[in-house]
Amino acid sequence: MDRRLFLNRAALAAGGGAMGGTAGLAAPAVAQGVAGSGQPELRWRLTSSYPKSLDAIHGAGEVFARHVAEITDGRFQIRVFAAGEIAPPLQGLDAVQAGTVEMAYSTSFFYTGKNEAFAFATGLPFGMNTRQQAAWMYEGGGIDLLNEFHRQYNVYALPLGSTGAQMGGWFRREVNRPEDFQGLKMRIGGIGGQVVQKLGGVPQQLAGGDIYPALERGTIDAVEWLGPYDDEKLGFQRVARFYYYPAWWEGAAMTHLFVNLDQWNSLPASYRAAIRVASEASTQWMVARYDARNPDALRRLVSQGAQLRPFSREVMDACYRASQEIIDGIAARNADFRRIYEPWSKARDDMRLWFRVAEQSFDNYVSSVSARR
Repeated sequence: MDRRLFLNRAALAAGGGAMGGTAGLAAPAVAQGVAGSGQPELRWRLTSSYPKSLDAIHGAGEVFARHVAEITDGRFQIRVFAAGEIAPPLQGLDAVQAGTVEMAYSTSFFYTGKNEAFAFATGLPFGMNTRQQAAWMYEGGGIDLLNEFHRQYNVYALPLGSTGAQMGGWFRREVNRPEDFQGLKMRIGGIGGQVVQKLGGVPQQLAGGDIYPALERGTIDAVEWLGPYDDEKLGFQRVARFYYYPAWWEGAAMTHLFVNLDQWNSLPASYRAAIRVASEASTQWMVARYDARNPDALRRLVSQGAQLRPFSREVMDACYRASQEIIDGIAARNADFRRIYEPWSKARDDMRLWFRVAEQSFDNYVSSVSARR
């Protein structure tokens, strides 16, 4: 992205927030402020939850760091470390909270064991799609609402990446009925894992690099990771035949940047603006990368023997009922979750009404016409 465009957007972010601020400094003043001698030279570290081999989901962290450096004329450098180089992949938040590193780039629902409210930043089962999640975050108050919650964990968080709707995962055997989940050992995290457990399955949370060996050895029977582009790289098609869709637990999966709260508060306003703008740009980059690369990857997987299977309506209905019971139960006992769930669910319902009128009707028609050609 052009540096001048970044500086223009950083000006808006510094004056009125990263999204939609109407008042702000002129671009030349911000450029001088960022590049001027009064701005500090900073060298921060960011621990990622993803391996370098996954160039989209891990790559978004590197794109983010590069953008921050460009916006600040190299004065603010962020070094990105892959999963396990500094912190274990599922402990990025802990490293930031403790001040071991300044930043982590991770999936928020990895931390639902601490508090189920972390799930909102990634996505709830049968929740919002990618555009709806972004709208709630940037225009619906989601970022501010979540950061009220994040304060108790000594972090400030921003969206940094989104995968789009994901696939339902790889299964060593067919899953045609809800009863087929009985005893199924599945790599799945967050509240989706609780749904699988309610249906009789055994959810397990594993980092990306640990999944293939577990599936190959039979330690797990099924795995959800992301979608065709990443799944092909991880080689799941070599050890499981049945490729199900959709991931009802991730109609959108947003990844996040966590910044140590004390470090965030110590930053100059222009550097905080640079982080906001760079994280937003990197989020759009990730969405585009997956949307552009998943189609060819899916064709290759099918050519290698992957058998595409839609989850049956019976399975989807059972998962939906279970997820609603679980979410209602969490909201009843978890005040943090409830405070976010009430405005989140209103935003979800409002946007679904609009999407049914325009987006969904358009998509359904175009898809049906394309299928007849």
